[in-house]
Amino acid sequence: MDLIRLGEKIISRSRINQMVDKIIDLRASGLSQTEVAARLGVDRTLVCRLENLGEVRKGRRLAVVGFPILNKKELQDALEQEGVDFIFLMSEAERWDFISQKSGVELFDTIMDLIAKAHSFDQMLVIGSGHRIKILEAVLDKEVVGFEIGESPIQEDKYVEPGKIIELVRAIKD
Repeated sequence: MDLIRLGEKIISRSRINQMVDKIIDLRASGLSQTEVAARLGVDRTLVCRLENLGEVRKGRRLAVVGFPILNKKELQDALEQEGVDFIFLMSEAERWDFISQKSGVELFDTIMDLIAKAHSFDQMLVIGSGHRIKILEAVLDKEVVGFEIGESPIQEDKYVEPGKIIELVRAIKD
């Protein structure tokens, strides 16, 4: 039976299932939790909780964040081959686009979403200036491994040796 009475409410199982399918499809297409919630008219925490309920992978999860990276594609490919769970790399131009193409509220929401996402990982590798690494260590309540590529503020893309990063990723995962 599709309709179920819960106290004074009557709910539809198929409607719930359709909404869950939409949420998963939109998230899998690359939309953030905030974007999915806004598009479907639900609370962002619902999207987050559904993801947590459905997560089946166990074990140490690793995120890698870095900017400004000259060889972003090369590094991303190497990290994907290593099975890194979340990769967020930007060049200097992409970093400026990231902040300039959003209103203050949108930028704040996006940064908060990224911080929330970072909390879902067991460990984080941060590639950047010592200053940025220290900021993320302060914000996150988990192990942060830093790979410094220059003094803050770094204003040009830096080449990052993929072999060194992969070696570090393997050490972190062990």
